[in-house]
Parts: sequence; structure tokens; C-alpha cells
Amino acid sequence: MRKGIGLDFGTTNSSIAIAYENRTSETVLFGSSGGGTETYRSVLYFEPKVPASTGPVAIERYLAADEKGRLIQSLKSFLASRLFTGTNVFGRQYTIGDLITIILRDLRAQAEAQLGSFDGPVVVGRPIRYSNATDEADNTFAIERLKWALNKAGIGPVVFEYEPVAAAYFYESTLDHDELIMIGDFGGGTSDFSLLHVGPGARKRRASGEGILGTEGVALAGDAFDARIVRNLVSPELGRGSDYRSIDKVLPMPAWVYSDLERWHYLSFLKSSETIQMLRSIQIHSLEPRKIAALLHLIQSDLGFNLHQAVQASKSGLSSETAARFCFQDGDVQIDRNIQRTQFEKWIAEELQKIRDCVDRLLAKTGIEGSKVDRVFLTGGSSLVPVVRRIFEERFGVAKISSGSEFTSVAKGLALRALEL
Repeated sequence: MRKGIGLDFGTTNSSIAIAYENRTSETVLFGSSGGGTETYRSVLYFEPKVPASTGPVAIERYLAADEKGRLIQSLKSFLASRLFTGTNVFGRQYTIGDLITIILRDLRAQAEAQLGSFDGPVVVGRPIRYSNATDEADNTFAIERLKWALNKAGIGPVVFEYEPVAAAYFYESTLDHDELIMIGDFGGGTSDFSLLHVGPGARKRRASGEGILGTEGVALAGDAFDARIVRNLVSPELGRGSDYRSIDKVLPMPAWVYSDLERWHYLSFLKSSETIQMLRSIQIHSLEPRKIAALLHLIQSDLGFNLHQAVQASKSGLSSETAARFCFQDGDVQIDRNIQRTQFEKWIAEELQKIRDCVDRLLAKTGIEGSKVDRVFLTGGSSLVPVVRRIFEERFGVAKISSGSEFTSVAKGLALRALEL
């Protein structure tokens, strides 16, 4: 029996799916102490003198460790950055390709244990626009880096497909008629949109290159929303906006420290001897030394993942309730606050406008009016944020909005595309 395999290498989570000739699809289950999981955290955890661990196992080892090692997260968001080539971990230098290869090898090993060897092309997802990409040359640079890691991990031959288009193939598998649809795919680092025809007839026309009318993307999504919570709620408790004395001057805390803090996956990079020494010196002369002590504890204890979990819990709570509690307490860090949904929506107003503008550009570029779109399918974690959904409800009508399989629809769609190839 023919099968198609799709790989969704994500900023926060990754997944692999297989599609069969009857156009059904299923995801690989990855091992964890809590049983099989469809989503595989895209993380690496290093400890001295032991092999790196990845995925759910890496998170478990990190949380169980008394002395924290090095947790590296969101590697996909660095792919388009020419400034980030790699990092030193316990005396060994790793390129970004090396780091991603370690994750991909484990993904492949667990998948092949369930599916058998990968046959035929593996369709791999890519965003419309990578994080940190300013033009198509940066996108190409990111894809070449990922392609190198895929090849080194023994995954191939590889075909790349836009992630929102893959989500459309997943949605199409439920149809017995043709539709004109808009797909909104909200990942950790990017928000991507596509307009295309789907359905039995559209599938036949795709063989000749028809069907996809247009694509647009913006390099922000869930991580950007998280950053606003950190900026407005967490960073002020860690010294953002405070001052310290330097000889005869009063100086503000360095802004770049809090910029890295907002990108929670950068937190481990703050754990350098130079940065720690600088912050300890500032703490001595700080007008609010308690807050700098809390910042130092967060960095030295490598609590980026824990902070991210607390932010995610609050954001998830605001998706179902009009208020949520943010609680993060560890050592010198003691933050316990309530967040109103209206507050959160004000914090992310700039990001919401960029999403609106992106959707409007796609409609304008394709010359298609919202009233002509039959269905809007939203997927990805941030598609569950009420104010994000409202953007599409206002433009297309509540009745046209659909969603489902928020964390696996792209992988399943990629597998269906592989089946066609």
C-alpha cells in the first residue's frame, strides 16, 4: 500500500504523520512518561558528559535535574538569522545545523519504529516567511540550513510545502465538494495565510499546477503574544525600568537584557559569565536590588522553560475566561498577578494589526472579496485566542469559521501531499 509521510518541524512543537491511499491520516506517537504524545517538543537538553536528550524526554530530564544543564529551544526561529551560526555547550561548539540534526534523528528513529523506513519523498513544512527573514533570500537561506540538517539526519528525499497549504490539504480530506478557502496557520514564530481551491475537483486540477491563488505571511504569532505578557507583567518585577548608580550618574537597566528575556528561548544565552558578572555589579548599586536578584535567579537557574509554561497557562486561561491568574514563584522570583483579557488584548494590539494587514494584503493581491470565500480554516495554538478569531469573524462572518486538530493538521496535510507525489 502506498503511503505518504509529512514532517512538521515547528518552533515549539514538531509532529510526523502518515497518510494512506484511502486519504486517511494519523500521527506518530512519541514516547514520554505520561504515555504517547502526538506533539514532540522541539527542544534539546544538554548535561555534562552525557548524550543530549530531545523532545518530551528532554523536558522531563530538565525538570527533574537539581543542577540545571542547558535547555535549547525554538531553533527554527534562528534558521533565517545569518548572525546565529551556533553556540558552545559545555566546551563543544555546535552549529545550528548540528543542533537541529540531533532533534531530527530522534524524530526519525521514533517514527520509523512505528511506520517502518521512510519510502518516497518526505514532505516537510515551511512558513511563508521565516522568523528573522527580511526577504526571499533569507527564506532560501533558512530552507538550505534545514535541508542540510534533514540530509544529515537521513531524512529524504525531501519536498517542501507551505504550512498553511498543508493545513488546507488536511481540511480538504473532510470534503466531498469543492470550496474556495482561506487558511490561517498560527505557529510559534509565524502566522501564515493562503487562499486556494480545495475538494475532489481541485485535487485533480492541482496536478497541473492550479489551485493555490495566493499566500502571505508575517513573522509573529504565539511567541510574540507571550513576549507581551513578559514585557508588561514579568519584566517590571525583574528590574525593567529601574535604575542603578554608576559613579556620579544614575543609569537605566540595559534594555537588551529584557529584550532577550521576552524571547524566552534566548534566556539560556544570557547565562554567560560576562552577563552574570555585569548583573551582579549592577545589583550592588541598584535602586531596587531585590528585583535584580530575582532576574539573576531566573537566568542562573535557567528557568526559561518554567517561565514559558506559566505564560502559556495564563494565555490559555484567557482564551476561555475573561480573566486569568499568572503565577511564577521560584526562589527570589515571586510573581502572582491577575490578568484581564481586555488588558492582554491591548498589549498585543500591534501584533493583531499586523495580522489584519497581512490578511488584507492577501485579499488585495488575489483580488478576491471576503464574501466569495466559502470557508476559513484556522489552525495552530494562537488560533484559539478569541481576539485573533474575531479578526476573521469580522471579515468573513462567524458561520464561515472552522478549526480543528490545531497542533497536528499541518503534519497530516503534509502527509496527504506526500501521498499525491
